Amino acid sequence: MRTEELTIGGMSCGHCVAALRKELEKVEGLDVQEVTVGRARVRYDEGRVSAGRIAGAVHAAGYAIVVVRAEGAE
Repeated sequence: MRTEELTIGGMSCGHCVAALRKELEKVEGLDVQEVTVGRARVRYDEGRVSAGRIAGAVHAAGYAIVVVRAEGAE
């Protein structure tokens, strides 16, 4: 399992947090650990979920990933 901290551009309020969380939770195999304004922490199995799929969910919510920081693999 891999955990990543995503810095998200374009978020400014609680509605943004809810919209992003909703889109991320649609990705099967992705565990959404935390979403705050400008950030999301997710955990996933690289064999089941691609970075492109995560980026697609962020984009579908209307935002963009600015930085991805891996927190480690288990």
